[in-house]
Amino acid sequence: MSDAKVDPRFQPVSGFDLPRFAGVPSFMRLPHIVEGDALYNDVQIGLVGVPWDGGTTNRPGARHGPRQLRDLSTMIRAQHQFTGVRPFELVNCADLGDVPPNPADLMATLDRVAEFYSDLKTSGIVPLTAGGDHLISLPILRGLSGGDAVSMIHFDSHTDLFNEYFGGTRYTHGTPFRRAIEEGILDPKRTIQIGIRGTMYDDEDRRFAADAGVTLILIEELMERGVTDVMAQARDLVGDTATYVSYDIDFIDPAFAPGTGTPEIGGPDTFTAQAVVRELAGLNLIGADLVEVSPPFDPSGNTAWVGVSIMFELLCVLAPAVAERAR
Repeated sequence: MSDAKVDPRFQPVSGFDLPRFAGVPSFMRLPHIVEGDALYNDVQIGLVGVPWDGGTTNRPGARHGPRQLRDLSTMIRAQHQFTGVRPFELVNCADLGDVPPNPADLMATLDRVAEFYSDLKTSGIVPLTAGGDHLISLPILRGLSGGDAVSMIHFDSHTDLFNEYFGGTRYTHGTPFRRAIEEGILDPKRTIQIGIRGTMYDDEDRRFAADAGVTLILIEELMERGVTDVMAQARDLVGDTATYVSYDIDFIDPAFAPGTGTPEIGGPDTFTAQAVVRELAGLNLIGADLVEVSPPFDPSGNTAWVGVSIMFELLCVLAPAVAERAR
């Protein structure tokens, strides 16, 4: 896909050289590099874990997501079977480890995550993140935005636009994008949320979306119009602006990805889950996350395998974007 020359030290370990069940697991068998290492300043895309679920309001467990996602990611190979993209030959990719959370202090964890991603931005590293519950997207946006409002394409069964839970709690996995819009780091008129469904407490989040200018695509509309048409709208909406992608595993029907805290039936199958990401090719992407994989609800690892497969799809649209900007 490219004649770009990447540092051979950033190549993942091949299953032909070391069996996939052997060795210490890292994301997609990439080298594990942390700040201070000699190769750190050469990293272009950093895969990061945020093992934290302090924003979860019902079924916890997403704090264990990054570890299981790393383990299952050893099955990922070097080339996208349909597009032909070989991301590890386009840019230098590495596993940057986990952001260390403070499991006893929600606000301290938000600060830690924001600082970590601010440092990545300063270093010119584009992040692909494994969560963690969806509240982690708020501090990631704080770190990456630099104070400027970014655009977002969001795949989820929930809007995560609620104002508060339990009579005043404003920071949960159901509120991150409400806070981001209020803080001026997310442009609501260039935000589209796709796959929304499920029973509702009320319509407060949808009324906020309408008032702020957020575009909602309910699951019924996605199914009726189809992936190509809906994603063309998403592409037109964000244009060439700096765009973040947030992907909640519960966008996918729980028949295919049951290991999550708030599953909603009636969602896409795994092929559709891949297809929507492929339509992001060519956008000005500044980062992406895959959140809400909760291993206790799927010890088989199938949900994590779905999750890392989506992460590879995301990497295959991120890598060409980063390579193009580097040129």
